[in-house]
Amino acid sequence: MTATTMAAPVAAASDAVSGHTRDRALWGAIMLAPYVLVFLVMVVYPVAYGLWLGLNWNSYRALFADPIFIRTVVNTIVFLFIAVNLKFLIALWLSGFFVAQRAWVRIVLVIFILPWAVPSIPTILSFRVMLNPENGMINQQLFHLFGIVEGPGWLTDPTLAFASSIMVHIWKSLPFWTLILITGRFAIAQDLYEAASVDGANKWQQFKFITWPSLATLYVTSTMLSMIWTLGDFNSVYLLTGGGPGDLNHVLSTLGIRYMRNNNLDLGIASIIVAMPLILPMVYFMVKRLSKGAE
Repeated sequence: MTATTMAAPVAAASDAVSGHTRDRALWGAIMLAPYVLVFLVMVVYPVAYGLWLGLNWNSYRALFADPIFIRTVVNTIVFLFIAVNLKFLIALWLSGFFVAQRAWVRIVLVIFILPWAVPSIPTILSFRVMLNPENGMINQQLFHLFGIVEGPGWLTDPTLAFASSIMVHIWKSLPFWTLILITGRFAIAQDLYEAASVDGANKWQQFKFITWPSLATLYVTSTMLSMIWTLGDFNSVYLLTGGGPGDLNHVLSTLGIRYMRNNNLDLGIASIIVAMPLILPMVYFMVKRLSKGAE
């Protein structure tokens, strides 16, 4: 009788706990449902619809037959190689300058960060105005300072327009990667530099045997991440040149928009999908490196 009497409250308490758990799970599902719905509508559906459109093999035949596509692939590879490597070499050098413990250096660092902090659209459009061959500020200054009547066609010459896009991309993203490398430099123990200085090591030897071995992993990982972001950089090319002149300076991130503006949605989707073989290996190796670092 006593055991039965004691079991009843225990069973009641167990039922109450399980009911409370079910209520919490129910309310959790209710609160989570709007986010799941937004994710399905804004992410899953567009991706699935794009992949479905990408199953049309005739689109790829038309895409590969378009000479603009071949030039775009070459442009993309050149853009990645020059922009990423030049950007990180400059960032590596500037990170050594900005770690100096001087007040004026910190003020310069704040000014240096501004291009990355401000929105892309107004800043890149400002470059477009400055680089205008006819009445842009740069050619006007060349005329006033050196008497050059006909300045370079920064946006009308294909080579100069492409170089200008690379320059704008580097200018816009350089502060972020410089900050990353500055953080890596601050993580290096200063005792190592003091000991090397006592041993007579010069600045180059300190960089070679202390700084670079400490920054190498961060440098390579950041470079791979920057390649992924640069491959998807739409603003630097499209806002500055629109892929011109003559559609000669498109990269893969802007070519799809060119096709879609011409009512070729299938070719636009196909041009995006063919970029996957470039993106997926970089993502894989970057995740692999980060996994090794975590272990």
